[in-house]
Amino acid sequence: MPLTLERHLVLIGPMASGKSTLGQHFATLHGLTFVDTDRKIVAKHGSIPSIFAAQGEHGFREIEAREVAAVLSAADEPSVVSLGGGAILDTGTQQLLAGCDVVFLDADLETVRPRIQRDSGRPLLVGDPVERWLEMSRRRRPTYQKLADIVLVTRGKSQQELVDELTAMLEQKLEERHTP
Repeated sequence: MPLTLERHLVLIGPMASGKSTLGQHFATLHGLTFVDTDRKIVAKHGSIPSIFAAQGEHGFREIEAREVAAVLSAADEPSVVSLGGGAILDTGTQQLLAGCDVVFLDADLETVRPRIQRDSGRPLLVGDPVERWLEMSRRRRPTYQKLADIVLVTRGKSQQELVDELTAMLEQKLEERHTP
C-alpha cells in the first residue's frame, strides 16, 4: 500500500551513504515525487567539482542552501528529498528541516568504501578519500543525529530491506502522530 506523506521526507547522511539511491527507490515504490538537491544544483549551476573550483566550498554551500530552501519551502505536495552530505551545516537548512520528517542514513566506512574509492567527482574527498570521509563523517555525525527523526542503519542491508524498514518506521511514526 502506498505511503502518504504529510510533510517532506528528507534523507540526510554522509556522502555516499545511499541517500539518492534509497530516496529514488522509496519514492518510486510509494508513487511519490523524488528530488535530489545535488542534481538540481548541477542542472542549474554545472558540475559540483566545477563550482568548487570556481567558487570554493563557501560558494558551493551558498548555492546549496538556496536550492535546499527552494525545495523544502515549495508548497507542492510532500516529496522525498535527498540532501548533499554537508547541506545540514547551514543553520537555515537546519531550521527548515524542523518542518520535515528527517531520516539519517547511518552508514559505516565498509558500506561506502567501494563508492568513494571509485568516484572522483567528490571535491571534498580529494587526496585520501577514506581518511577524508571518516573525518567528515565524525565531525558531522552529531548534527545528523540531532536533526534526525528516524535513524536508519544501512550496514549490510539491501536497498529493498532499507525501503521496507523505512516504510515500517514511517508508518509507525504517522500512526503515533494520529493517536490521541
